[in-house]
Amino acid sequence: MTVLGAKALEQELKHLKTVMRPQITDAIATARELGDLKENAEYHAAREQQGMVEARIQDIEGRLSAAQIIDVTALPYTGKVIFGVTVELCNLDTDETVVYQIVGEDESDFKQNKISVTSPIARGLIGKEEGEIAAVQTPSGVVEYEILEVKHI
Repeated sequence: MTVLGAKALEQELKHLKTVMRPQITDAIATARELGDLKENAEYHAAREQQGMVEARIQDIEGRLSAAQIIDVTALPYTGKVIFGVTVELCNLDTDETVVYQIVGEDESDFKQNKISVTSPIARGLIGKEEGEIAAVQTPSGVVEYEILEVKHI
């Protein structure tokens, strides 16, 4: 996991514990005041939400405790594509240039150009150096990328 990914999970965990938990506790207390709990939809909805929030808290705590956080900015620059780097690629078929950051599965977000280290593109790039051509097996076939630049940011 990258440093930014760990920070994002820590922020989400803090939000769940300091904002969501108290809100749900208040909602449960308010719903209990309404009377019979067997037929109280507000109570059941709040309890269901509480279960989901508690499950997410446990999930995040588990991920953070088991995570190996890698600060790519502290690693020596080698020009190789490794976990955490930002890589600029040129699609040799279309001459289109793209920039991706290779991150952990929990952090991947294709809309923000963060791709999972287990994705086909990342697997095809890992270990390659600037200037090399990487043939990447994608669902639509083999795509060749030239690695233009590797950044430790």
